[in-house]
Amino acid sequence: MFPAMIERAFEDFPAGTRLESAEIEVTEESIIAFAKQFDPQTFHLDPAAAKKTIFGGLIASGWHTGAISMRLLVDTMRVGGGGIIGLGLDELRWPTPVCPGDRLRVEIEIIAARLCRSRPGFGIIQIRSVTRNQRDEVVQTFVASAMLPVRGSSRTAETEPPQTRGKET
Repeated sequence: MFPAMIERAFEDFPAGTRLESAEIEVTEESIIAFAKQFDPQTFHLDPAAAKKTIFGGLIASGWHTGAISMRLLVDTMRVGGGGIIGLGLDELRWPTPVCPGDRLRVEIEIIAARLCRSRPGFGIIQIRSVTRNQRDEVVQTFVASAMLPVRGSSRTAETEPPQTRGKET
């Protein structure tokens, strides 16, 4: 049995399920801090210099937007036990820059769901994720595949890590 901390499992996400996250505000400080560590480009680091770029001001790294989106997705789906195990990401797009003061939210749609053939105790879902700002502009989209624990299974990622690389799931 999974630990009592599990709130949701594979069975809670049939194809067609739609969820919407809370919002997170993106600050100038968080944009610069992320960029210093992971994407040190002028338009992410220096507000004055960023004004002279194609963006006309400071913007968040797409990878920062992705990290924020992942946090919102995890908080919204509330999967415990084995967690949400990412298997792959497709069709990643950043159509609109994220600027200081933007408030982001994620819309999640489960577009497919099936039990995992090679990992009993887990299911595979395909997610369409759309991140929007406070003006309802799309700032990121992607389709991802993820593995989730099945409710009532005695197998969790903590007791037996999945070996999914190069294997049919």
